[in-house]
Amino acid sequence: MIDWHGLNRRGMMHVGGLGLAGLTLPRLLFRESQAFATDTIRRPHAKSCILFFLEGGPAHQDLWDMKPQAPAEVRGDFEPIATSVPGVQVCEHLPLLARQMHHVALIRSVHHRVVDHNAGAYYALTGRSPVVGDRLIIRDEPENFPPFGAVLSQLRPVGNSLPPFVHLPEMMSNNNYDLPGQRAGFLGAGCDPFVAGDPSAADYQVPGLALPADVPSRRLDQRRALLETLNQPATGPRDTGAATRLDTFYERAFHLLSSSRTRMAFNLNEEPVAVRERYGLPDRVDRSVEARKFGGLPHLGQCMLTARRLIEAGVRLVTVCSGRRIDQAWDTHRQHFPLLKNSLLPYANRAFSALLADLADRGLLDETLVVAMGEFGRTPKLGQITSGAGADRAGRDHWPHCYTVLLAGGGIRGGAVFGASDSFAAYPVKDPVTPEDIAATIYHSLGIDPETRIVDQFSRPHHVALGRPIVEVFG
Repeated sequence: MIDWHGLNRRGMMHVGGLGLAGLTLPRLLFRESQAFATDTIRRPHAKSCILFFLEGGPAHQDLWDMKPQAPAEVRGDFEPIATSVPGVQVCEHLPLLARQMHHVALIRSVHHRVVDHNAGAYYALTGRSPVVGDRLIIRDEPENFPPFGAVLSQLRPVGNSLPPFVHLPEMMSNNNYDLPGQRAGFLGAGCDPFVAGDPSAADYQVPGLALPADVPSRRLDQRRALLETLNQPATGPRDTGAATRLDTFYERAFHLLSSSRTRMAFNLNEEPVAVRERYGLPDRVDRSVEARKFGGLPHLGQCMLTARRLIEAGVRLVTVCSGRRIDQAWDTHRQHFPLLKNSLLPYANRAFSALLADLADRGLLDETLVVAMGEFGRTPKLGQITSGAGADRAGRDHWPHCYTVLLAGGGIRGGAVFGASDSFAAYPVKDPVTPEDIAATIYHSLGIDPETRIVDQFSRPHHVALGRPIVEVFG
């Protein structure tokens, strides 16, 4: 709440005229500042992170934990192929990724008990259980625990010229709610991701970074000068905290709007055509057909390339969603194998493999952690029912009891395999880990001790992660 009695003339003009600079971006950036305390922050190995979120839940047993000796109703239609790591196999429809597996560690024993998409996404993206008493967290709430990018925004700010946390292409939604775990929760709106839109679209413009038509850059400079003049202390007491916070978010807005560095990072035209093609150019203009109706993932390649450019420019964390706003792309209850073969894997294979190879070629992989995961896996048996959405005879339903997370870069030992599932890929039989452990591993790679504390809106301290880092996959 703003202390109206304590605001001087500068603060009143800020509050009473939020449109003073003719901008919408400042509203996206304003937040209540949050104090935080840290215990021990180790010198980071990874400077940044790209989180590839396969929302909907990819079928681990059909992609990277295949069981070719299992019965037909378990092993499914796909055959395994060799990879660049002896003894490690992946799906036949991932040939490009197979060549990059020497960069990747497979965590094959992740498990929990949440079968709901929204709650499972929150668990994956924050490392915090979505079970609160007798209810599940299924939507954004102010008291939610913040996702990895929001925590990095708090602990590792990047200055005003770049957003520290970027989300591509758009917020994910399911059952009329945006998935929780995407926005900053108790850290406040200032740590929310910058939602950057779809860079593969022909008419793409970065949201909020274009000045309104009636505000040329000269007028922007003039209005900033006016705010700086108003910022001069008047007679009487100094500004309140509310006015100072408004100063902060206006200043950041001006930096973003005027920063050539920010604009350059989002400009894919700076990339050679061959590089853009390597990631995968969109193969269709019409994006109205979702992935689960065979609309594919035409945005994915250019989103991955944009993520690499943003990380290279200094952004701390970029989330790349595999689908679009309401796709739940990997939620293959029906037409499971045709969807994987024709609508999902061709794009994911090309884009993800190109990202790994490109980061390695540019010497960025050691300082960039790459994470690929969904909220859970799919049922061991075809046609097995575990949720209200069901599955047809050749489909797979939700299965959180065992699934795989992929890690690369950031000190990860490429080619490592940690944990193991049983012969049906149904339950862990070796070294079981939880989403809390995955979160601790992510922070460990980024040089942040999992016991580092952040505080919520009531000044209560919280460790950034509650699990144990999987140190066996480092080195």
